[in-house]
Amino acid sequence: MTDNARTLSDLPGPKAILFDLDGTLVDTVQVRAEGWRRAFAGIGLAVEVASLLPYMGSDGRWLAGEVGRAGGRELDWAARDEVDRASGAIFDQLNASPATLPAATELLTALEASRIAFAIATASQPDQVSASVAALKLPALPRITDAGHVEHAKPAPDLLLASADQLGVAPEACWYVGDSTWDMLASVRAGMTGIGVTTGATDAAALIAAGASVAMPSLICLQNELRRRGLID
Repeated sequence: MTDNARTLSDLPGPKAILFDLDGTLVDTVQVRAEGWRRAFAGIGLAVEVASLLPYMGSDGRWLAGEVGRAGGRELDWAARDEVDRASGAIFDQLNASPATLPAATELLTALEASRIAFAIATASQPDQVSASVAALKLPALPRITDAGHVEHAKPAPDLLLASADQLGVAPEACWYVGDSTWDMLASVRAGMTGIGVTTGATDAAALIAAGASVAMPSLICLQNELRRRGLID
């Protein structure tokens, strides 16, 4: 495990664990970036996938504004929303058979049977999550908080705070697990413990720099730690 001289075992136990979706539970970051590339091409902006990867996991309308500005186009809110929705529609077409990341299904299934509450908190729009959640093949539909629940998603804390409120757990008693700098920035702003996983497009050093308490190579590390504590079977 790579971290900033801390490990999962150093952290106080959570009452709830919130999870990002793309790049954390399902291997969809590259597909997300390709969706955005095509959406920007649709408004005449040529953007490389590699330059979009660092933005994955952030609020789509914020992303559209930042990338547009970098390309010399100042997009108003309506234009940002249009590009965001276009990228989502393209993503839906491309994301026909998403692959789950190691231990994702096993971990969430074990949490379902435990006393630790969990939910998915994703910056995706509501109509962009169904295929990825279905790929997890969970015994029951998990609680999901998405961009449709808040005006501003990550890196703002609103999404995470709404998810904690949905679970009825104080933010400071939550761990938030994610693969991007935006996940970790949001967790800090929400007062949650950020747990980074390097299964997306962001390395451990960047996750730690963004506020992660721990950065680990996969969800297997988290699964093993929760088992060690006797919190899941």
